[in-house]
Amino acid sequence: MNAVLWILTFITAFMLGGAAVYFIAPKRRRFWRRPAERHRIMSNALEYRLSLGPRVVAIGGGTGLSTLLGGLKGFTRNITAVVAVTDEGGSSGRLRQEWGMLPPGDIRNCIVALAENDSSLNSLLNFRFDRGELKGHSLGNLILLATTEMMGDFQRAVEELNKLLAIRGQVLPVTTDNVTLKGETADGRLLSGELEISDNGSQLAKLWIEPADAEALTGVKQAFAEAEIIVLGPGSLFTSVLPNLLLSDMAKLLRDTKVPIVYIANLMTQPKETEGMNIVAHVDWITGVLGTVPDYVLANQSAIPAEFLSRYSKIGAEPLYLSAKEENYLESLGTTVVYGDYCEIRNGKYLRHNAQNLSETIMELIRENRKS
Repeated sequence: MNAVLWILTFITAFMLGGAAVYFIAPKRRRFWRRPAERHRIMSNALEYRLSLGPRVVAIGGGTGLSTLLGGLKGFTRNITAVVAVTDEGGSSGRLRQEWGMLPPGDIRNCIVALAENDSSLNSLLNFRFDRGELKGHSLGNLILLATTEMMGDFQRAVEELNKLLAIRGQVLPVTTDNVTLKGETADGRLLSGELEISDNGSQLAKLWIEPADAEALTGVKQAFAEAEIIVLGPGSLFTSVLPNLLLSDMAKLLRDTKVPIVYIANLMTQPKETEGMNIVAHVDWITGVLGTVPDYVLANQSAIPAEFLSRYSKIGAEPLYLSAKEENYLESLGTTVVYGDYCEIRNGKYLRHNAQNLSETIMELIRENRKS
């Protein structure tokens, strides 16, 4: 693995050096840029508009957060994605165990989502090796590992990749402390690690992280201070959203913030993790951890095709819709429910949040808050 890391370090250094040459010596390329001058002007105008966009902090992990970021980047480049670092599965889990690094997978996905040309980067950074000792690892995870070894620090490695890919915003781990998710079921069983939590989520009575004194990054705190809106989710309740909020200083920041907190409800329950839970139960958990209710809950109202309901039902996933009674209960807590067509079918196979519609709703909430 040392030889592999050396090669990846060389590739990473080469990419970083190439990026530096690109930005330091723009005038030498002018002769071949002229045919695209009109495109450049339009692109600069777009970037200028995006640079004036609202400051959004999005908190979560997994597929849900990266999906949302893909929509938000069309409205602003002032985005901070705060990502959970408790992942134990797949390539991330192996790198965490073998190298002692924080799990890179969700961070990689968020960086790709905020990149200007995410389709090209997806195929490159999400390339997964299928044999040898690298089997199961993605190239993006290994590049983050190599950059961490070069920089000597995971946080600096993530920041360097943010710059290298010139993403619209920034992606930050919620903490650089090596935290572990812990839980206890209603019958007193103790659970340790994200995998055990996910398998027993619907039976959880308590949830916490160790060490209890883990601190959020300074950059995360700064993003909170400048934010115009804070978005929780979408994503797995116990393994993507709540791990970020369990840090005591994160919870305090959210309790003290003067800007709206928005929770994006999931489209479906998650087998084992949130099986049998409705949206109210999700919000109750978030409220219990934070000590305050979200100002808004965004809930899907669009119909899910019967074939997908049947397919997801076979694995124990059911749709999450709010009843009138549940809506009234949330409103009584001080939460405003916002409905929208937030569901779409991706690649003809998967149910995913409609990032464009979600982002439009978030921008509208920002505009309303500015007026008030």
